[in-house]
Amino acid sequence: MAVQEGADYKKEIEAAMFVSNKAMSVQEIGESLGIKSFSSVKSIISALIEDYKARDSALEIIEINGKYLLTVRKEYLAKVNRLAGTPDISKPGLRILAYISKNEPVMQSRLVKIFGTSAYMYIKELLESEFISSTRFKTTKSIKTAPKFAEYFSLNK
Repeated sequence: MAVQEGADYKKEIEAAMFVSNKAMSVQEIGESLGIKSFSSVKSIISALIEDYKARDSALEIIEINGKYLLTVRKEYLAKVNRLAGTPDISKPGLRILAYISKNEPVMQSRLVKIFGTSAYMYIKELLESEFISSTRFKTTKSIKTAPKFAEYFSLNK
């Protein structure tokens, strides 16, 4: 990789991470930009992480389950969050998701006892938006958070 090419790749990777609304793996980033050397992509991401730290930026690149996400540092989120637009989750769905994340794995039957029969509708919403996953467990389902949950809320899991 030539020096000029490396500088361009660094800018391209940073731009790709900026416009992406999800965490991406080294392979996803490399393939989307046509960079064949995934080890180069990985080292450029590491350099970008250090750049953001050195600049004491309001942004940071975090690793979540082997994927990378460019996000706002936690200490600035409260001030800028309202600019982000409407959330992807309804308020009742968010309440159920919070309960699941704190108590996972949770049985679906337990959620229905706590939140009522409307919980089925919100569980479906959370499953469709891939914030949770479920597996059959006897006559009910065992529910836990999915990788998108950590990505969306910028949690290092």
